[in-house]
Amino acid sequence: MKEQTSEQVSPSGLIYGLEDRPPFKDAFFAAIQHLLAIFVAIITPPLIIAGALKLDLETTGFLVSMALFASGISTFIQCRRVGPIGTGLLCIQGTSFSFIGPIISAGTLGGLPLIFGTCMSASVVEMLISRVLKYTRRIITPLVSGIVVTLIGMSLIKVGITACGGGEAAKADGSFGAFRYVGLAVMVLVLIIFFNRSNNRYLRMSSIVIGLVIGYVVAWFMGMVDFSSIQSYGGFNVPVPFRYGLAFDWSSFIALGLIYMITAIEAYGDITANSMISGQPVEGETFVKRASGGILADGFNSMLAGVFNSFPNSIFAQNNGMIQLTGVASRYVGYYIAGFLIVLGLFPAVGLVFSLMPDPVLGGATLLMFGTVAAAGIRIIASQEINRKATLVMALSFSLGLSVELVPEILNQLPDALRNIFSSGITTGGLTAILANALIRIKE
Repeated sequence: MKEQTSEQVSPSGLIYGLEDRPPFKDAFFAAIQHLLAIFVAIITPPLIIAGALKLDLETTGFLVSMALFASGISTFIQCRRVGPIGTGLLCIQGTSFSFIGPIISAGTLGGLPLIFGTCMSASVVEMLISRVLKYTRRIITPLVSGIVVTLIGMSLIKVGITACGGGEAAKADGSFGAFRYVGLAVMVLVLIIFFNRSNNRYLRMSSIVIGLVIGYVVAWFMGMVDFSSIQSYGGFNVPVPFRYGLAFDWSSFIALGLIYMITAIEAYGDITANSMISGQPVEGETFVKRASGGILADGFNSMLAGVFNSFPNSIFAQNNGMIQLTGVASRYVGYYIAGFLIVLGLFPAVGLVFSLMPDPVLGGATLLMFGTVAAAGIRIIASQEINRKATLVMALSFSLGLSVELVPEILNQLPDALRNIFSSGITTGGLTAILANALIRIKE
């Protein structure tokens, strides 16, 4: 493989193409920029899930560490392409926000064993889709994907605003919504928006990290962070496969399987965008092999994440923007990113420090992140022709999906198995969208 100097620029505008090997300094700096863009997104889902399930600090810290470790392995597989698994692009994977709702429901039902057992078994859905990609795209259209992504964002906003008010602990002690909690969350939110609007690309890129760090420090001065609760920051995290055991439940499998279906279609879009930015073909045999390999890796890596006590992984779209920003599309940079993530995951201090983050600090950041997820879904919908059929499909899906989120008691009289399936607005709305889109026939 050739080594370029940073002065050379390809016709596609890239400084380093897919198969170029940048010098250590350039590769290292590009990897750090990618890391800043994804770090918070990787650690946030385990923090939210652990908070919702009221897990102790040690378990929370371990889950955060394993999320980083699993993301590192997943990123390496995507960039390296192992046999038929992977894209062979600079494709970064991390813990997915899309699964948070169904995972919390599964955790409430059977704890961590049920979460990991069902996440692993349901990952087969995405792996199967990678083999029959052209057929599934006729069922899960951009309209359906847009509806589900919007519902994911809308459903998670409830989680974000609960954290802004102080979380479940504040609800228990009667201090929920206290000014100091809400004020801290608003401060973090305003800081992120302020830095995100900066003309300096490095400040813009790390706006969420800066907002969280400042919020964390302010919370510490307010007496909301208790470092004395941690006995030791030292040592080494040894990844222990199946540490919490495995369990299975059909209702959780159906809920998670639906999200894997949508994730496969999202991954297809991300791989297309990545190929285009990297100056690679977006049609033909090479592209089809890349896309099916990437979606196969998406499912396989999610199963692997479950083995190492982490949650499902998906391809991160934000890194496509980072490739455009840096002009570096070399997949070898992905090896550096994977290495950083694995090393961070092996040291418990990283997970433990973040497990102490007060809910309002995390809430201020996640509220904006979840709103962004909903906005991304609306953009997908808006890219389609909104005719009478599309309007009816959206009306049905949002009505039923948000109904069970806003008034969950409507399901009280259903058998347990059905209640568990439809308790998630994402599952209810997603299944409605798939069925309605397939069955409604309207001649304009």
